[in-house]
Amino acid sequence: MTQLDDTLKMLKELTDAKGISGNEREPREVMKKYISPHADEVITDGLGSLIAKKTGDANGPKIMIAGHLDEVGFMVTNIDDKGFIRFQTVGGWWPQVMLAQRVTIVTSKGDVTGIIGSKPPHILPADVRKKSVEIKDMFIDAGASSREEATEFGVRPGDQVVPYFEFSVMKNEKMLLAKAWDNRIGCAIAIDVLKQLDGTNHPNIVYGVGTAQEEVGLRGARTSAQLIKPDIAFAVDVGVAGDTPGITEREALGKMGDGPQIILYDASMVSHKGLRDFVTDTADEHGIPYQFDALAGGGTDSGAIHLTANGVPALSITIATRYIHSHAAMLHRDDYENAVKLIAEVIKKLDRETVSKITFD
Repeated sequence: MTQLDDTLKMLKELTDAKGISGNEREPREVMKKYISPHADEVITDGLGSLIAKKTGDANGPKIMIAGHLDEVGFMVTNIDDKGFIRFQTVGGWWPQVMLAQRVTIVTSKGDVTGIIGSKPPHILPADVRKKSVEIKDMFIDAGASSREEATEFGVRPGDQVVPYFEFSVMKNEKMLLAKAWDNRIGCAIAIDVLKQLDGTNHPNIVYGVGTAQEEVGLRGARTSAQLIKPDIAFAVDVGVAGDTPGITEREALGKMGDGPQIILYDASMVSHKGLRDFVTDTADEHGIPYQFDALAGGGTDSGAIHLTANGVPALSITIATRYIHSHAAMLHRDDYENAVKLIAEVIKKLDRETVSKITFD
């Protein structure tokens, strides 16, 4: 087994934490533990987003770095008389990746293990077997024999259900496999950027934010940005890795290990050209690798932040990640570390004059 260094221990704690949209307390506490030593003040807004403030120049511009705390998962909606649990998806799920997967039901009496099930294919007509099982026909089996027994376990409607997976460093130790990279890696980047700024005279006020409820509509990004009123914002999230079999460059450009992705366009926003150019110029200056991507669908917290107040120059910087919105995803440690380095170098240069030039040029 690989010995975990301090960074890997943090990443393990962040990804192991259970927290679907609206249930972000556990990952928020982990983020708070790691970001507090590098912040002057840490608060939580009314929706549950964590906001860590680090002041360089109190009269400088406000720079927001947002990763979201929540992960995709499920919510218990009903228990039938035989003890089987019906559920609602929370965030986007593809039915093909759900069946026979282990889940954790988080109850007031403790965690309960379950597995997602459906009718077995052996009893289905041949034409039905060829089709994907619809989510509405799935259930969670927690080993209860009745509604009463499931209730005795502590299971109640409204309980969160989280994918189960153990954080793993792969044989190639740059490759990291875990649940909830979407988007605990963004939270880790926010933590490490503030850490990188320890002892530096950055000409601004930096806010490292773990937003709530991104997966159901970028909600915490909206409330936290209204509280902060940033002058510049970065959303840090996972992106699509297009380096697995069958994907063409027309479909996805991202490759693991080639650096953080600079998002040109997605369904939630057109990235701010001045900020984008400033970031890539900084990367070129410091020899930090990066890659571009554009997505017809999907979006990040930038989509909500850039519409705050009079408008905020914003950019999404993402980590090429395989198998997102499933039980386990894979990313490359170098991309994460280069994203931290790039954002920290950018922040060191964002004084009032530079932000004004980016905003109004």
